[in-house]
Amino acid sequence: MSVVEKYLRVNKMPHIWCPGCGNGIVLGAFIRAIDKLGYSKEETVVVSGIGCSSRASGYLDFNTLHTTHGRALAFATGIKVTRPELKVFVIMGDGDATAIGGNHFIHAARRNIDITAIVFNNSIYGMTGGQYSPLTPPGSKATTAPYGTLEKPFNIPELAKAAGATYVARGTSYHAKMLSDLIYKGAQNKGFSMIEAITQCPISFGRRNKMGSGADMLKWQKDISITVKAAGKLPPEKLEGKLIIGEIYNSEAPEFTEQYAELVERISPKRGEG
Repeated sequence: MSVVEKYLRVNKMPHIWCPGCGNGIVLGAFIRAIDKLGYSKEETVVVSGIGCSSRASGYLDFNTLHTTHGRALAFATGIKVTRPELKVFVIMGDGDATAIGGNHFIHAARRNIDITAIVFNNSIYGMTGGQYSPLTPPGSKATTAPYGTLEKPFNIPELAKAAGATYVARGTSYHAKMLSDLIYKGAQNKGFSMIEAITQCPISFGRRNKMGSGADMLKWQKDISITVKAAGKLPPEKLEGKLIIGEIYNSEAPEFTEQYAELVERISPKRGEG
C-alpha cells in the first residue's frame, strides 16, 4: 500500500489546490515523515486553521480538526495538555500562523509545548483574496499592496527561536526529501518544533509578481536556497537574497505538559490524606 492510500482520505479527492501549487508536495513530505516515524493513525492528531494549506487536514486520515482562522495552535494546545500522549501536529499558512495567529504562535513557542507546527509559507493569502501577509517579501505585489509591499517580513525561524521553540527548521517544496527529514526530526523533539515550508503559489502570488509557472517557481526556490552548513562559511553580504534551509536550531528545555503533570502530582492530595 502506498503512503497516499495509507494516510490520505482518497474519497475526498480531487483536492481543491490550484495547478502548480506546492501544498501537495508539502503534504507528501509530511505523510512520508509520519510513515518513517511509525506513528499510528489513532495516536496522531493534525490541527489546521483556515486557508489553502489548512485544507490539508480534510485529506489526512488521522484524528483531524479544521479550526478557526489563527486559532489552530490554541486548539492544539488544549489537545496536548489534556492528552499529552498524543502526537500533535499543526498545519498553518503564513497569514494564519503569523498574522491573526501570531500571538498564539509566540506563546506556544514560549511554553515549549510538545507540538510540531508546519507553516506553509506561500507569501500570500491565497484563498481569501490575495492580500499580503507578515511573510510577504518586501516590494511584492498583492491585492492589498498593488504597488508593492513596504513592510519588512518576519524571519519566522528567528522569531520561533527567540520566542522559545527548541527545534526550528526551514525547507522548500523543491527540496521535498529534505523537508520530510526536517519534519521527521522536529516530531522527535520534546518541545515546540517549527518547520517553515516555503511553497509556491503560482496563481495569487506568482501571477501578480511575474514569477512564471509553478515549475518556474520551484526552480526559483532551488536557485535562491543555501544550506545552513554552506551559509556558515559565507560572509553576511554573500547571503543577501538567499534562503537558508535545513535545521536552523535544536536545543533542549523543559517541556510544558511534563511540567504541568509534575505540578498536578505535587499539589494533589495523597491517597489517604484529607
